[in-house]
Amino acid sequence: MPDVETRTRAADAASEAPALALRDVGVVFGAEANRPVLANISLDVREGEFLSIVGPSGCGKTTLLRLLAGLMKPTTGDVLFEGKRVDGPSRARAIVFQDYANALLPWRTVAGNIALPLERAGLSKPEREARVAALVAKMGLDAAANRYPAQLSGGMQQRVQIARCLAQKPRVMLMDEPFGALDALTRQTLQDELLALAAEQRVTTVFITHDLEEAIYLGDRVIALAANPGRVVETIDVGLPKPRNQLTTREDPAFLARRHRLFGLLQGH
Repeated sequence: MPDVETRTRAADAASEAPALALRDVGVVFGAEANRPVLANISLDVREGEFLSIVGPSGCGKTTLLRLLAGLMKPTTGDVLFEGKRVDGPSRARAIVFQDYANALLPWRTVAGNIALPLERAGLSKPEREARVAALVAKMGLDAAANRYPAQLSGGMQQRVQIARCLAQKPRVMLMDEPFGALDALTRQTLQDELLALAAEQRVTTVFITHDLEEAIYLGDRVIALAANPGRVVETIDVGLPKPRNQLTTREDPAFLARRHRLFGLLQGH
């Protein structure tokens, strides 16, 4: 039986394990395994971190997110969640999709959409109603609780999708260009709301985007991917103070320097 010191070291090592990790991951598509999509991807996502991932179209960003979600398995390498191999989806890892209109059930109201994962989890009706009411208020959806998705703006629909993910109290939120189809002002409002929610809920977040400024504004770190096949080019520590501000943060020389660095990296690949 291991002694106390050995057990303590093991516990310390477990507590230091990243929330998510990819270890030499590769993905190949095609019946003859002749289309490499990702190659030699190794990265850690720290507990409570907001990690942004950028890269050109076709570099495998969405494939990477699907691996982290457990929606697909790598051809080579390992995907780990809290030190254990990911074998499938989990309520602990929630996904927010870009296509919010199709992600919501059109025959359910806002409250009904948010309640969906709670019903699947078997919560009682009073528990569901209490948690939904709290999320509706938190996301600014009070006036829309009984409306249907088709009656909402794009920004409101995306708020519903985020609320539905938060309803299951995930430890990780995986976001695939969730604000890409929104107008600039709505996008910036939701960026600030997301940062506040991620900090308040202490949820680890992986955020896929094409927008370099969005990646820097939101992220604690930014990973730049190159294409053909998708691979990590560089990881940049953002290091900008929080809370962030849509004007002063974006005008900070450090913000501009990181934008120039990312632009140069992606332009070179």
